[in-house]
Amino acid sequence: MISGAPDPVAGSPDPPPASVYNIANALTLVRIALVPLFVWTLFLDGTGWRVAAFAVFAVASLTDKIDGDLARARGLVTDFGKIADPIADKALTGAALVSLSIMGELWWWVTIVIMVREIGITLMRFVVIRHGVIPASKGGKLKTTLQVFAIGFYILPGPLDPVRWVTMGAALAVTVVTGVDYVVQAWKLRRKGTA
Repeated sequence: MISGAPDPVAGSPDPPPASVYNIANALTLVRIALVPLFVWTLFLDGTGWRVAAFAVFAVASLTDKIDGDLARARGLVTDFGKIADPIADKALTGAALVSLSIMGELWWWVTIVIMVREIGITLMRFVVIRHGVIPASKGGKLKTTLQVFAIGFYILPGPLDPVRWVTMGAALAVTVVTGVDYVVQAWKLRRKGTA
């Protein structure tokens, strides 16, 4: 390299931050907007409405995967997305669990355990963020997948009780185990930060 010539790697400017107005964030907002529509269709009588509720839930759940993939692949990760995405996820699954319990189709204790874990871990992440970020684990992603499938089976009409119970049981177990794992990670981060 010629002396005095700028280093193409070291001298290249950082890429500009992603605009908050992007397709990934738009999909997150769509997911939030679909929550009341989902709840409304779920409470209407009739098999057709139940199938409609499942369709809305499925579309909203798909936007979660799509917006995350787009944000990472196209460099569209924003601070807004980091906050709005988990809020949208918990709004959708929380609304589904609470609605199913109100309708008497899912035990309240299941809904309470899952919601306490979800809200508790989210708050804990905010508390320890000054010490470091707790990344989503493979177990956390498995937990989300199992919750979505379990809720989907509960929404679908038909004699699916054994499938519902087994899937929700698996979702509940993974939810609790990953919750404990996140608590351990947070404790280690905090301990390291105060050492």
